[in-house]
Amino acid sequence: MITYITGKLVFKDPTHVIIETGGIGYHIKISLTTFSAVKDAENCKLHTYLSIKEDAHTLYGFSENSEKKVFMDLISISGVGPNTAIMVLSSLSAGELQQAIVNEDVRTIQGVKGIGAKTAQRIILELKDKFKKDSLTDNIKLPSHSSHNTIRNEALSALITLGIPRSAAEKNIDTIIKRDSNLTLEQLIKQALKMG
Repeated sequence: MITYITGKLVFKDPTHVIIETGGIGYHIKISLTTFSAVKDAENCKLHTYLSIKEDAHTLYGFSENSEKKVFMDLISISGVGPNTAIMVLSSLSAGELQQAIVNEDVRTIQGVKGIGAKTAQRIILELKDKFKKDSLTDNIKLPSHSSHNTIRNEALSALITLGIPRSAAEKNIDTIIKRDSNLTLEQLIKQALKMG
């Protein structure tokens, strides 16, 4: 098991990073929370989880161990795979997810793309008692603003990578930007994900 990777951040995108260490580049899938935390770093350390399937070995990375812990809790639930867990952590921070689960807020969890009512209820049922005992802290560093066009293109790329059709992603992004043009990339993607 690869517990963490420390190295030079050679590529970063809202959905994945490439970290070079020891002459090897590791492709690591990340959430928006982790993207926000590593965005301006040259070197970084990510806590990782290696998913092994017949057709792929995929690394998932987290800037905080608390986020990795929530990810591990999510994938322990039947019907929630690593990609769905990353989608949940891109739409809701670890703290927001914990609050939604403790408050039995099915609607908030169901607002994540790919999560239906039954899965949302299962997440609440299986994690409610555990999250009540745990006290997770939410450490999100707000990113600096960049130009609207760059943010729009990065958001579009991230949404398409997350499985949203291009036309729907463009429509959602444009609608959100018309309402509020001062959003960060992470805020824009989160709002677009909630629109479906």
